[in-house]
Amino acid sequence: MQVILNGEACETRAATVLELLTEQGADPARVAVVLNDAVLPAAGRAAVRLAAGDRVELLAFAGGG
Repeated sequence: MQVILNGEACETRAATVLELLTEQGADPARVAVVLNDAVLPAAGRAAVRLAAGDRVELLAFAGGG
């Protein structure tokens, strides 16, 4: 299925948001997820199913100062 990941078309086999994170090599503890303009709590990632055309933004936490 095709989703929009960080503004670009992305073909994925992931059925859930958590599977998409794993597929993309993202550390679930270090990213925030915005799904279709709504922040998705970490606890819900395994239960939220993706649909074709979903817009997903992965935001990595950065340290520094």
